[in-house]
Amino acid sequence: MYAETLRLIATFSERAPSPVLPPRLGPLFKRLAATTLQIEADQTEDRIWELWMAHPNAAAARMLDRAATDIATRLYDIAETRLGTLLRARPDFPEAWNKRATLYYLIERDDDFVRDVHRTLQLEPRHFGAICSFAQVCLGRGERDAALFAFRAALRINPHLTQVRKTVAELDSGAPGAPH
Repeated sequence: MYAETLRLIATFSERAPSPVLPPRLGPLFKRLAATTLQIEADQTEDRIWELWMAHPNAAAARMLDRAATDIATRLYDIAETRLGTLLRARPDFPEAWNKRATLYYLIERDDDFVRDVHRTLQLEPRHFGAICSFAQVCLGRGERDAALFAFRAALRINPHLTQVRKTVAELDSGAPGAPH
């Protein structure tokens, strides 16, 4: 599934996001890519995350918010159950897939993580957060080139990811301590 997910990342600009996502995300991504002001980039990124967390079904959005709180408070079993229920009811909800991927990342279930990131990226090809998480898992597996590829794709979507830019520079330079 890693190779298939890399293919999704490689073609992110060619694929349309899920129709469940608000159309106003498009202009926000354009603004995010074009702005040179960090404060505007931060505000735009925050708005993107708000829209990702939203869903036309208010109950689904509330359930996702509860699951995010469960994850933040390390109630992982409850979060997994809640997200599983949500995804059975709303399989079109990209951020629900991403939140469950995040949960799997935190509990080091890499194969489950990649499956859910893959689904996230099928529904929301521009999900720079999911792409960065995938890159981190690739680094952990020693797949430096795949990680670099994914990090660079995330930067094409959101060039204001400062830590990602630093990680790419370290990987490019072969700096001591940089994953090889």
